[in-house]
Amino acid sequence: MAKAASRKPRASRWRRIAGWTLIAGISAALLAVIALLIAVYTARASLPSFEQLRSSPNGQMIRVHAADGTVIVSLGPSYGEWIAYRDIPLVMRQAMVAVEDRRYRSHWGVDPIGIARSVKVGWDNYGSDRRLQGASTITQQVARTVFLSNRYDLGRKLREMILALAMERKFTKDQILELYLNKVYFGGGAYGIDAASRRFFAHPATDLSLSEAAVIAGLVKAPSRYSPTADAQAAVGRAGVVLDVMVDVGAISAAEAAAAEPTEVKLAPEPRRNSVRYFTDWALPQLEMLIDETQAPLDVWTTLDLSAQAAADRAIQANTPAGVQGALVALDRDGAVRALVGGKDYVSSNYNRATQANRQPGSAFKLFVYLAALEAGFKADDTVVDEPVTIDGWSPRNSSGRFSGPINIRSAFAYSVNTVAAKLGQEVGFGTVADMARRFGITTPVGTRPAMVLGTSEVRLIDMTRAFASVAQKGVAVTPYGITRVTANGSVIYSHEVDTSRVLVAPYVAAQMTDLLQTAVATGTGRAAQIGRPVAGKTGTTSSNKDGYFVGFSSGLTTGVWMGRDDSRAVGGLQGGTAPARAFASFMRSAVAKRPVEQFDTQVTLPEWQLEPDEESYFGEPDNGLFVDEDGYPIGERDPVYVTPGEEGEIVQPLPPRQPPGAPPEGEQLDRDWIERVLGRDEAAPRDPDDRRPQPGQGRLREPPPPIRERDTPPPPRREAYPGDFPNQ
Repeated sequence: MAKAASRKPRASRWRRIAGWTLIAGISAALLAVIALLIAVYTARASLPSFEQLRSSPNGQMIRVHAADGTVIVSLGPSYGEWIAYRDIPLVMRQAMVAVEDRRYRSHWGVDPIGIARSVKVGWDNYGSDRRLQGASTITQQVARTVFLSNRYDLGRKLREMILALAMERKFTKDQILELYLNKVYFGGGAYGIDAASRRFFAHPATDLSLSEAAVIAGLVKAPSRYSPTADAQAAVGRAGVVLDVMVDVGAISAAEAAAAEPTEVKLAPEPRRNSVRYFTDWALPQLEMLIDETQAPLDVWTTLDLSAQAAADRAIQANTPAGVQGALVALDRDGAVRALVGGKDYVSSNYNRATQANRQPGSAFKLFVYLAALEAGFKADDTVVDEPVTIDGWSPRNSSGRFSGPINIRSAFAYSVNTVAAKLGQEVGFGTVADMARRFGITTPVGTRPAMVLGTSEVRLIDMTRAFASVAQKGVAVTPYGITRVTANGSVIYSHEVDTSRVLVAPYVAAQMTDLLQTAVATGTGRAAQIGRPVAGKTGTTSSNKDGYFVGFSSGLTTGVWMGRDDSRAVGGLQGGTAPARAFASFMRSAVAKRPVEQFDTQVTLPEWQLEPDEESYFGEPDNGLFVDEDGYPIGERDPVYVTPGEEGEIVQPLPPRQPPGAPPEGEQLDRDWIERVLGRDEAAPRDPDDRRPQPGQGRLREPPPPIRERDTPPPPRREAYPGDFPNQ
């Protein structure tokens, strides 16, 4: 009896403990439910509207359009057209619900059965690295995609569940499924079924077939693993699983599943990464300076002409020697970049040789020498003397190794006579030439050593093309641009305005320069650039044939071509008048085919001071400042033909020339027969015994005895060509 009595209080005590524990558990559960309800309804109140969720993509997308509106590049996450629920193919809706959340229509946003199954899988795989999987409903996935990150932890999972319950209270099942199908990630940068359909099948999602819908639905689980472009076999196998699940849930019949053949799905061809990317790589970084920072999706409208770009690509591929790189830039009258090729193959090398590479332009740089000379008062028909010259110990030679004697400036430019360019540079001042280059848009350092007149300073192809374009525009500055306007959600936030207010040189200077450039193509070193309509341009070749240039214009389009090796090794036979000029001609024939033929306006009215030049204009002191290197630091040597005061006031005598004045370099003698043939004279004209022609190295190009300036001989008549007189340079 005593033992029974002692057991009874003990059992009663355990019942009381169990009762209180049950009450505490129920209370805690009630409190948890109340807290959950409060959290859910609080979250529901803070949720955006359905329309707001539709217009809030994850991440910024930038679509780049060519001049005709064609989308040439899409950057960032890609979103297709928003597909309303009623327009989404039934098979697409059924496939997604079947494989991702078969109880979607019955749960409240969270699937207890799915959670239990996930916990069981987790228990079975305890100790492994596998996560709990399969518990997230479509609603939870929408909450995670729109509001949360993909970081996996219990806190994020709890927030995901609360948001899913809140969304089920605020939106209909159809609205949630519409959000899901338009926002979930399918791989390949594609968000939403329309972007995925266009990415993988090249058509909108409204045209999806059953087999295509199965492929897309199978991507959500592992977009990279089942991507049809990465592993077609894995994608087909996953699509078969989706079809089987659709049969299990009654969405389709077994016969329909058997008729669907994922193996016969036609995939969209992989987009070829072509030279267009050279253009976009140059243009898009400029957005930071053009617009304020925004996360809105952007549409960038550019100047690129796709037909011109294709022609430029063909011209570089067809004319660039094996093992050599090539680049091309084409600018319209206002500076719009119509074509830009930075290399032979963007995939193998995305280095943009048109906008980034600094290379020597060779004789193409003489543009600035002659611009400075024309601005200083020289004229195209003025006679100068092609003869040996030494400037500060530097003795330039012509590529032919010979000298032609008296020759007019037009012919000297056309045949790229180096000695004349050196004399002109000395006459106007090498600093003046450097200033002219900077004035016309050369952004790289330009040195002032005498050899700079032959293009020893490195430049960018786009800068050289810009300079020639400014000459074509009669001296008005041309600034290259690639973006015409930018829109964000349909609203224009930037529009380009062309500036024509900057005049670099007087129109008569630009017209005379155009005359020289036209002659260089018609009869000089640039003959390979002829295209059957007026063309003006200049060749350029560096020492040892390391670089070849041709820059020219016709019918309002200015094009620059460069060829060479990235390691600056010599290229046998490469000259500006060969492969680069041929590439120019090949491109321009196509690019200007639909443009009217335009004649160059080279008839100009000279200013009065140039019609009757006074002695000062001929005998004015050239620039005698210190030479500077390409970084702007003084070299410390002055032109030896000038006498300058020393540091203590004494007179420093000029450096003696390497050879006696007037004596040609050893081994180089004037070939009189050759001179007569070049100038078209039967015999040499008698020389005036009082002739005061300057000796080599003195820098005097012309003598102006009043009232009319005498010449040693009349200028040679303009001829169609001087065949064989000078090799291309």
